[in-house]
Amino acid sequence: MFFNFGCIIILMLDYIIQLRNRFFELCYKYILKPIFFINDPERVHDFMAKTGVFLGKYSFLRFLTSLSFNYKNNILKQKILGINFENPLGLAAGFDKDAVLTDIMPHVGFGFVEVGSITGSYCEGNPKPRLWRLPKSESLVVYYGLKNKGADYISNFLKSKNFKIPIGTSIAMTNCKENLDLNNAIEDYKKAFSAFIEIGHYFTINISCPNAEGGQPFSVPENLEKLLSEIDKIKTQKPIFIKLSPDMSLDDLNKILDIADRHKIDGIISTNLTKKRDNPKIIEDVLPPVGGISGRAVQDKSDDFISYIYRRHPNRFILIGCGGVFSAEDAYKKIKAGASLIQMITGLIYKGPQNVSQINKDLVSLIKKDRFKNISEAIGSDII
Repeated sequence: MFFNFGCIIILMLDYIIQLRNRFFELCYKYILKPIFFINDPERVHDFMAKTGVFLGKYSFLRFLTSLSFNYKNNILKQKILGINFENPLGLAAGFDKDAVLTDIMPHVGFGFVEVGSITGSYCEGNPKPRLWRLPKSESLVVYYGLKNKGADYISNFLKSKNFKIPIGTSIAMTNCKENLDLNNAIEDYKKAFSAFIEIGHYFTINISCPNAEGGQPFSVPENLEKLLSEIDKIKTQKPIFIKLSPDMSLDDLNKILDIADRHKIDGIISTNLTKKRDNPKIIEDVLPPVGGISGRAVQDKSDDFISYIYRRHPNRFILIGCGGVFSAEDAYKKIKAGASLIQMITGLIYKGPQNVSQINKDLVSLIKKDRFKNISEAIGSDII
């Protein structure tokens, strides 16, 4: 009798959450999104960031946000590299550039957040406009150029924070002429990296930003070898990930993986933005000539890299899938290909904040449908 009553309560709560998500989905789709999408995307992003900062300041507003968007289920819990994740869905680097949203994002329902990318020095970024929407393709064109307030400022801001969920710090080189010199660029990485030794839960070395003045010099294998040799000298117990470009060849990918295997690299993020315009998932006829493309345009390459890396190094690297996550099915495909964690930004912008909860909720259904006891059992299950 008590068992049946408990099941009824769970079913009722599940139904209420589904109604809640549907309500916010309709509000976003028919009210907020049309307003946002007739305005400049960077202005909208800045407005939403300020809104998030405001909501994060007050406990009552954090509670209301959690009531509106959060979702928890023990099936989604994992301990990875010594870090506890309530769910596998994280906010990718590039959204919270200056790490101002760490108070509110746990209440939106994310299992972790990656801030930055953060550079050794203050970086104004590329000239505006530097953000465009491709609504037919469910993609964005991003040309920020590593805009952020710099490692010293951001680390001082974060050092007294008590994080509710795991926080990753994405580290990159400052977008400036001085870093066209390889040695200067390496020192810039080291400066930013060192500033966050005691802050956050893991590092990501971003070697794949498509919008910096110096290009992607550390996607070149011999340059990456030099960078990682210097990073190895910095003492830290925190896991370190590398974020890959989707545009590299398999030959270069193999070289990058072999180098990472020789150094203190724990995981791979697949992938960053693509610069290629000849993508069949890009429907728009006219595109900005600059910038990297996110969303659906990078989805297939992200998935392909995940399955390839998992096959090649099944027990060596923890994989984070990033690119084209709009639904639980998108996330689950990456998980079954070998990803332990998932990141998103574009799906949040096109679908709304309730999509975080909906993806996690639907992931539980997909995991149960496949008769797995928890999400860990599903990782790599499509790879033979």
